Amino acid sequence: MRAMGVHLWAFVAIAAVVIIAPGPDTVLVTKNAVVHGRGAALGTALGVNAGLLVWTLAAAFGVAAVVRESAVAFTVLKLLGAAYLVWLGLAALRAMRSASPHAPVTGAESRSAPAPRAGFRQGLLSNLGNPKIAVFFTGLLPQFVSPGRPVLEPFLALGGLFVLMTFVWLCGYALLAARAAAVFSRPRVKATLDGLTGVVLVGLGVRIALERR
Repeated sequence: MRAMGVHLWAFVAIAAVVIIAPGPDTVLVTKNAVVHGRGAALGTALGVNAGLLVWTLAAAFGVAAVVRESAVAFTVLKLLGAAYLVWLGLAALRAMRSASPHAPVTGAESRSAPAPRAGFRQGLLSNLGNPKIAVFFTGLLPQFVSPGRPVLEPFLALGGLFVLMTFVWLCGYALLAARAAAVFSRPRVKATLDGLTGVVLVGLGVRIALERR
């Protein structure tokens, strides 16, 4: 029991570092929080967690291992995820170019903002399109399962803990970012943020496309 507790705390510590480290999911949450508001940001955070839940189930049932071991599956998923991030980045850059720096913030602009459902879709697809998560789950979780023991229940328990930690962190981060968004409500600042996040998303997409297993 004591050893298991030590292993569990070690997993929590590693998971916390991975979760807090900025990545594509954090960039998407930040963009939707600052540019589109709390609803879109929370939707994005929930989408990311839904994607992690899918990866948890995939790892528990061995599907994620296929992505890890198959060069073709890894490359296809990597390129799809990279293309999606680049597409989101280019969309943000187009929004920056089309925005008028002198236009007032109106109800029409608010209606054009992504709904929570759109944010959820973005977070889900971004997370599912990142094959590094499959490598992470299939590489880390076995380290905390005793040799010879069935992996289904431990994988589900540890993966569920990872999802819960991510949920608390990303949703809290989304709320803080949305509150800070009041400072950046001017159209010129929003356009700048669109441009900045667009460049970051395109850069992340290119980086993922060039990464190796």
